[in-house]
Amino acid sequence: MADRITSNEKGQLSVPAVPIIPFIIGDGIGPDIWKASVRVFDHAIEKAYVGKRRVEWKEILAGQKAYDTIGEWLPDESISAMRNYVVSIKGPLTTPVGGGIRSLNVAIRQALDLYVCQRPLSWIKGVPSPVKHPGDVDMIIFRENTEDIYAGIEFEAGSEAVKKLTSILMDTFAIDYPFKKETAIGIKPVSKAGSVRLIRAAIEYAIQHGLPSVSLVHKGNIMKYTEGAFKNWGYELAEEVYPDKVFTWNQWEKLKVEAGESAANDALKAAEEEGRVIIKDVIADNFLQQILLNPKDYAVIATLNLNGDYISDALAAIVGGIGIAPGANINYSTGHAVFEATHGTAPRFADTDTMNPSSVILSGVMMFDYLGWREVSEVIKTALRKTINEKRVTVDFFNQMSDATLLKTSEFADAIIGNMAHQQK
Repeated sequence: MADRITSNEKGQLSVPAVPIIPFIIGDGIGPDIWKASVRVFDHAIEKAYVGKRRVEWKEILAGQKAYDTIGEWLPDESISAMRNYVVSIKGPLTTPVGGGIRSLNVAIRQALDLYVCQRPLSWIKGVPSPVKHPGDVDMIIFRENTEDIYAGIEFEAGSEAVKKLTSILMDTFAIDYPFKKETAIGIKPVSKAGSVRLIRAAIEYAIQHGLPSVSLVHKGNIMKYTEGAFKNWGYELAEEVYPDKVFTWNQWEKLKVEAGESAANDALKAAEEEGRVIIKDVIADNFLQQILLNPKDYAVIATLNLNGDYISDALAAIVGGIGIAPGANINYSTGHAVFEATHGTAPRFADTDTMNPSSVILSGVMMFDYLGWREVSEVIKTALRKTINEKRVTVDFFNQMSDATLLKTSEFADAIIGNMAHQQK
């Protein structure tokens, strides 16, 4: 009998054998890629559990379909369903033009306080890439999801609000900036609470998965009280809460001053040999170079909202593009999570049955891992890799491969499902 997923006061999930999982089909290419993906999911569950488990999919409305059906872009009922059923999955959504909601995706994240945007980036052999060694990239991004400039605190150039704010900044705080006549102003909120819960999730993920490092990516050399504070709060958290499990560059710097560089290096080497997670930091612009030059040096990345947006898409390009990049929005305190395609709606290709469904499929892999159904995830990943290695692909990869077979969206799903048949249970 189908039942809902529940979570306890620590955010730990209780998943029934037949969970009810809400889905948003998405706009533009959303219906095509969802229909393909859900068939992959259902066949993988059957392959893994032979009838002992399944998912009951519950459609909820958001985006263009919601507006066309009931005249609302993001109905309260859909948010309530996401909250009540705990775990959801969605396709890409249109952001309405004009006033009101600035982004449906941001609105969902804020409504459920989904403070972690989690993006795993690793290369699947055979996927076309613009770099020589895409296999060197194996990172997971923890992007803060509720603060920074995405909080949406902005004032239009020439508005009365900007005039008042400018006067306060100049007269009350003596801000030495030559405000021009047509100047818009945005405010960047970064809190200790918001930063710490994001960095805590990243560190605990690294500890649980035996990963070597967590890198705090920031622009603290310029924005000292926001981005710089993010870095400092991260080191403070790591040293106070996980003293026996981590070693920080901050501790290395202190040892270098107190005992010399050789002693500091010995301590770092000992920590690595003990399997401690190394907590380090890197300036955001330098990090965008490092992901091309030395990607093997990085495993888990914790960063603020805007940095995370840029970094995630840059890494996605290295491993094959956002068409194959999965994503999740998670609140580890409550257990709520929404898994999603990370690309746009591509309305020009709606109903053409041509686009790559891999972003939704791999987001489903993340979802099944989150539910503890790892057998399903392995079935899907193995079949997807085999299909790509066979060069049976959709148009985005076909145009970059030689001797490939061009498949429609639905045919790509068929090929993945076919490659599940020969897997051992």
